[in-house]
Amino acid sequence: MSEILLLLTLLLLLWFWVDSMRARERALVHARRACAEQDVQLLDETVALTRLRAGRDAMGRMAWRRHYRFEFSVEGDARSRGELILLGSQLLGLQMEMEPA
Repeated sequence: MSEILLLLTLLLLLWFWVDSMRARERALVHARRACAEQDVQLLDETVALTRLRAGRDAMGRMAWRRHYRFEFSVEGDARSRGELILLGSQLLGLQMEMEPA
């Protein structure tokens, strides 16, 4: 019985890790798109997870609510911050500061 529980726990952790990697890739796509639309440069080509919690989507289903932060540059010398929120795979919000951080 304990082997089955261990296996289920490992499978759950593997699922969570894969889901997190997919969410990070979606967040990066949204950050790249927002930077391209604003004609600014996404710095470091990455996003960083800043908060993770459970939430409910519009249909009432449980989903992970993930907050990501990224940095961009308007003229190439100063860093500015952006933040985006994903609920499951849906983009809930995206905000970009245009002043240097």
